[in-house]
Amino acid sequence: MAFNPGKFLQEVRSETAKVTWPTRRETVITTIMVFVMVAVSSVFFFTADQLIRILITFILGIQA
Repeated sequence: MAFNPGKFLQEVRSETAKVTWPTRRETVITTIMVFVMVAVSSVFFFTADQLIRILITFILGIQA
């Protein structure tokens, strides 16, 4: 079976036409949601890390 670049590009264009692209508003909202989740995750992991550090320091009796 031979590869036909012209047919391939035609199929790619056909499939691209079927894609439902997000609106500008949807893109902005999704981007903001990602930044908020990154901030929340950062605070959570920082807090968890500090609590684990305090617990380990207490258990091992290490003076900081």
